Amino acid sequence: MRAFILLVLLSACCLAQRPKPCKSPRLLTGTLSVATQKENLMAYAKYTYDALGQRIRLRECGSYDNKSFHFDVLLLFQKGVMYKIDTKNKTCCRKPLKTDFHPLAIPEDANLLGQVVLGSSSGPGQGVLVNSWEGELQMENRTAKYISTVTEFGCVPITTMFHTSRSGWMVTSFFNNVIGLAEPQDLIPPRFCKDAQLEEEEDEDPATFFSLF
Repeated sequence: MRAFILLVLLSACCLAQRPKPCKSPRLLTGTLSVATQKENLMAYAKYTYDALGQRIRLRECGSYDNKSFHFDVLLLFQKGVMYKIDTKNKTCCRKPLKTDFHPLAIPEDANLLGQVVLGSSSGPGQGVLVNSWEGELQMENRTAKYISTVTEFGCVPITTMFHTSRSGWMVTSFFNNVIGLAEPQDLIPPRFCKDAQLEEEEDEDPATFFSLF
């Protein structure tokens, strides 16, 4: 009887320790890199992320089809507006944002691939415990596959691999993450954007990170 009770307790302990899908911090600041398989895109961006107000600021530079580019964009999902900002020349374009906001999170139906230590577990501060998940998402009549890695403690994003038939595999890596908003004013349109008129997109932008977030 004692052995049976001990077995039940051990089983409950193991189940309690199994990683579960999680939501990333609702306020984040950091840096990320993006690379796509088919579209010859390499990009780096400083980001400010606000899941509460559904706002994202991206200062991005990179190359697309061997051509360099630079974007500074503010995405206001609740208002359905995207600002393309040129701080140097104090100019601003205001365009419709036709994409839904998707918070950084591991979906409830994700499958756990495993738990590992990035770096080393030999000593304090030498590694970080992370969980890797996989799953599928339905996107406009097509299925997208993903593999996401987040920290065990805090659910801070590390890497996401995302696959669609259009762009193939896209790899996004997050680093220098800070919980909270380092510069809250980055999520407010600059004063010189106040009179910017709403413009419809004439041509589709290259698949830079703000169009794939």
